[in-house]
Amino acid sequence: MSKSRELFGVATHGIASRKVRTLLILLGPVVGVAAMVGAVGLTESAKGDLKEKLASLGTNLITVQAAGSFGQQNPTLPKDAVTRVGAVPTVTKASAVSNVDGVTVLPSQGADTYFQAIPVPVLAADKNLPGVLDVPIVSGRWLQPSDSGTKSRAVVIGSGLAAQYGQLPGEIRTITLNGIDYGVVGVLGPVALDPNLDSAAFVTQYSAKHDFATTGEPTKMYVRAAPGTTQATTDAIPTAISLGGTDQVTTKIPSDALSAASKADKTLQQTALFAGILALAVGGLGIANVMSISVIQRSSEIGIRRALGTTRSLIALQFLLEALFVGILGGVIGAMLGVGIVYLVSGFAGWVVVIDYGKMPLWIGLAVGVAVIAGLYPSVKAARLEPLETLRLG
Repeated sequence: MSKSRELFGVATHGIASRKVRTLLILLGPVVGVAAMVGAVGLTESAKGDLKEKLASLGTNLITVQAAGSFGQQNPTLPKDAVTRVGAVPTVTKASAVSNVDGVTVLPSQGADTYFQAIPVPVLAADKNLPGVLDVPIVSGRWLQPSDSGTKSRAVVIGSGLAAQYGQLPGEIRTITLNGIDYGVVGVLGPVALDPNLDSAAFVTQYSAKHDFATTGEPTKMYVRAAPGTTQATTDAIPTAISLGGTDQVTTKIPSDALSAASKADKTLQQTALFAGILALAVGGLGIANVMSISVIQRSSEIGIRRALGTTRSLIALQFLLEALFVGILGGVIGAMLGVGIVYLVSGFAGWVVVIDYGKMPLWIGLAVGVAVIAGLYPSVKAARLEPLETLRLG
């Protein structure tokens, strides 16, 4: 027991008394473990945020656009496309929008010069669009049939456009579309599955027809499928619209892009893990190198201890124990640093922090293993020194 305490004391003294050397050999385990903890934590946090977003947005939204013989330069869908798609049994709701081309949108006369260079898409929409997108109106209201009935020039703008124009909640604001004044009656919330809508202005089909001479054919549709039938519904929509004819449409599932992002996060995680392991390996070489130099520098100490009867095995254990302490200390500091990085980045990104604390012993154990392996050669080298040889070295 006394020898164990003595060995432990000598090893801890060797670590504590040489602070610069200890700091140098700690860098490898600290950087390696921090990289691995950070890589896993950040990608899992991003994935958790993605899963939360998908859960709130749903994975059953389908977008439909015209292609092929529906038009050459600006293909459109049939006017009754919503009715046709609504006949598909697995479709729960649908909405269509029409592009209104050649319209310049300005927030005020005083901002003409600045905002004329910023194109704003104008879309003619029906009353069902927010419900199909499952996006709230963050201010005011959505377009209503009464707007067409009263021939009012009402417009709803996306959240991004509202921020760009400095729109305040509840503020009475007028914008101009090709010089025609339109009253902003509402602001549509962020549309994560189609961010292009965030910078759009929405008007009624009546306004689009009478102020901008559109024909009313939809250019894009948004469709919600019954849960679990998204792919089957996607496959059925082209036939429902073309009714067996030669007309073609393209369908997409926007949530697939978000799912693909999680796979990219997995690849990034694996790359970062490899970088962490590489840092540990390089750190291990650093530990072996610095401890080998330390053996030479401490040759007098080793010689005295050997002359006093300390066995070769105890000398070797002393240096192995120092390497073990370096691995444990570096692993713990690296894990704490990695957790701190995850919390910091997730806080800035607005992610939900996801850290698998169950894997911490694995990362710390890996650092300890590398440190002990790196300490084998210096330990053997120290054990082989003879008392008389240490006089020559030191």
